Amino acid sequence: MKHHQPRVMHCVLSLAIAAALAPTLASAQDVPATEKPAQEATKAQKPAQESQQDPVTLDTVVVSGSAAGGVKKLEASYSIVRANAEQIKMANPKSMADLLKISPGVWPETTGGQTGANVGLAGFPSGSGAPYFSTLLMGSPLYGVSTLSFYGSTSIFRLDDTIKSVEILQGGPGVVFADGQMGATANFMLKTGTDTPSGSIGLTYGDEGLVRLDVFSGFKIADGWYGSVGGFWRSSDGVRDPQFKADKGGQFTATLARDFDKGNLTLYARYLNDKNQFITPIPLIQQGRDSFSAYPGFDPLTGTYYSKAIEHVWLPSYPGGGTHADLADGRGGKVFTFGGNFDYELGNGCSISDKFLGTDMNLPNSALFSGNNPATLQNMLYATTTPGGFRLPAGSATATYVGGGAVPLGQSVIQQGWWYINKQLKSFSNEFRLSKQLFEGNTLTAGLYFAHYTMDDKWSQGNQMLMTNEPNARPITVTYVNGGQTYYRTDNQGFADFGGFHIAEHGSATNEAVYLSDTWRIGKWLLDASGRVENENATNNICNLSNRNLDGNPNTLYDNAVPVCNGTWHTVHYNKTHPAFTVGANYTFTNHMSAYGRVNTGGHFPDFDSGLRSGDGKLPLQKIRNYEVGFKYQSSMLYADISAYRRVFSGLQYQPTTNLGVPTGSPQVYGSDSKGVNFIGALTPVKNLRLQLVANYMDGKYTNYDACIKYTDVNGNAACAPIDGVQLQRQPKFRAMFTPSYRFEFPWGDIMPYVVYSYVGNRTQDQSGLQQLGTYRSWDFGVTSNVGNHWSFALRGTNVTNQLGLTESNSRIFGAAAGAGGVLLARPMEGREINLQAKYRW
Repeated sequence: MKHHQPRVMHCVLSLAIAAALAPTLASAQDVPATEKPAQEATKAQKPAQESQQDPVTLDTVVVSGSAAGGVKKLEASYSIVRANAEQIKMANPKSMADLLKISPGVWPETTGGQTGANVGLAGFPSGSGAPYFSTLLMGSPLYGVSTLSFYGSTSIFRLDDTIKSVEILQGGPGVVFADGQMGATANFMLKTGTDTPSGSIGLTYGDEGLVRLDVFSGFKIADGWYGSVGGFWRSSDGVRDPQFKADKGGQFTATLARDFDKGNLTLYARYLNDKNQFITPIPLIQQGRDSFSAYPGFDPLTGTYYSKAIEHVWLPSYPGGGTHADLADGRGGKVFTFGGNFDYELGNGCSISDKFLGTDMNLPNSALFSGNNPATLQNMLYATTTPGGFRLPAGSATATYVGGGAVPLGQSVIQQGWWYINKQLKSFSNEFRLSKQLFEGNTLTAGLYFAHYTMDDKWSQGNQMLMTNEPNARPITVTYVNGGQTYYRTDNQGFADFGGFHIAEHGSATNEAVYLSDTWRIGKWLLDASGRVENENATNNICNLSNRNLDGNPNTLYDNAVPVCNGTWHTVHYNKTHPAFTVGANYTFTNHMSAYGRVNTGGHFPDFDSGLRSGDGKLPLQKIRNYEVGFKYQSSMLYADISAYRRVFSGLQYQPTTNLGVPTGSPQVYGSDSKGVNFIGALTPVKNLRLQLVANYMDGKYTNYDACIKYTDVNGNAACAPIDGVQLQRQPKFRAMFTPSYRFEFPWGDIMPYVVYSYVGNRTQDQSGLQQLGTYRSWDFGVTSNVGNHWSFALRGTNVTNQLGLTESNSRIFGAAAGAGGVLLARPMEGREINLQAKYRW
């Protein structure tokens, strides 16, 4: 009897927790209620290389959104897409964020380069960052909140050969587990060692100057102990060559796994040291509402303002007395991650699971940001109607290229914000679950989630530099004489204005949540109900600003009134508790067909930069009500997964800013209402031929704001735009990705060519709906080949037809952003990119 006492005590503890929580929580989870599937799921997590089974099958077990081990996709009453390592590569992702396109309804804007992608989710209103998307590693979130200004979880995660698979979950039970994300999560699983040593080494060359080395090795250490190491290193000039390395760095990952008879322990660590160009909007010509073409002298597919001439700067506005900054640092970072997973079957229907993850990040953000539209030097110096112009006395100025040479008055010039923000982020999270099979077909799970995270930021935002409006721009200095006195309109680097937003802030927050989940199998029905109660307790300290003349010289006009930290601070406190609920039901008609319905509610807590920087921290909480139904079917010829939804938001906030990015005025509060359909399917009419389609349609509009949003238009005029009934910003009403492929089999191996045709429908820039972004189509391709037992080769290309397509315009101009002559600053897709990889496996 004593031998069984610990197991009995664990079961008693689980029932005690359940009894304590039952009055306030009704729980849900897409988990098989019987003990056998849970045991099978646990065994599936043992150290082993993933088999190359087709992940697009309803028999696939998914663990994301599941309380106690996993559930077959056939029985999952929510939308989830899974891809193994080979499927990830076939998607031709240019970055981790770009991979998210394989999930219908997820819209990653990856035109900014390897990092800094905006991630939208159909029916979830957002214009920048990734507030409704979380990246998870081995089931744990990388940071305590999904996004901050100049930080998104996709920016600190890189794809390489250490990744075994990914599961992309939308809505559903995501509001209850892990970080309680009410939008979407991408959960990446790492490869571990096996009884048989295995690994790979691959070399990739790309026509944009890419050289990349990928390695992985998994091995057995001793009986029950397994290890793995791997990672990548790469260097690239980039499709938009900045005259220095656009991407340079690498990543190292190691795992240590212990296999038990009834469970396993996996420890893992990752170190990322990477530098990535953050790509700036460039000039285009807009004709009509949504037709775009190249700006003279600026190739929209390969052009960039970045150059050696503007790479290194001194920013006297940076908190603490100024700093040197380097554009080559881009939006990269040094990130250390350490975590672990422990799963164990206690017997008597009881099991426990614990996941933890800690991160320590140094994230520099050195990049250009758009301001006003370009103008001739003549107009920039003297015209009184040029937005952002200097308005100097006629004929008084001298303009010189930095390094020498007079600038012609007819030269097209522009002011770009040279911003530098440095973020020091730390986070630790832990999620503990205890599950008990109460009776045949019913499993109850109780969980505790804890996350503590901090932020130490220094910003120098604004810093307008005058430069030529051309690829690989040159900075320009300006002086002028008035009344016999020489005035310096720019400094010797070309900076015309150090005004803007130069703050230091220090934030600390703790999120604590408790949840209860119950799944109940009744014949062909799998029912679940879940509830979560979460508290966020946060404090943010922000320095107060006062205008200063930085150099004490009244004749240097660029720094006479710079808002900088004055030694005093204001503190914003936030402490709020909010519940989330989800209820789902799945009916399995046959082993190949099912249907489901789900209702869930959730909330989105504010972060240090959105809601916890000014005011009293009492802005309304964003809330969602989500309703969805789905149908899944699979036969030898057809796979189909379709879902329809309605998503209703309240408590949305819009913070107006100037074109320097300075917050102005009070946040506006409103809501939204969206309906849509997501679809993923595959047709296999004959052996080896596969026709796959990922598509979504979304009809979403803003609600509950009858007034106008006041703003200053691109020409500097006061304006007002109603938003009630306007289409949700930045999200395509229709998006589709069609991928036909055919595998040719030979005695020595195989060859599989495929193409990817993508269509992106109408989108608008902001809440006003006045700036259309148009539609576009693109073609990608790939040819993969396995030769013998060890060699594989892959030739891949993106945007091979050099299509011009936009993802955003100038995000600091509200309303229509095209100025005189239809000139528009916008961010288009990169041009053609082709790479070849050779890999040896053992």
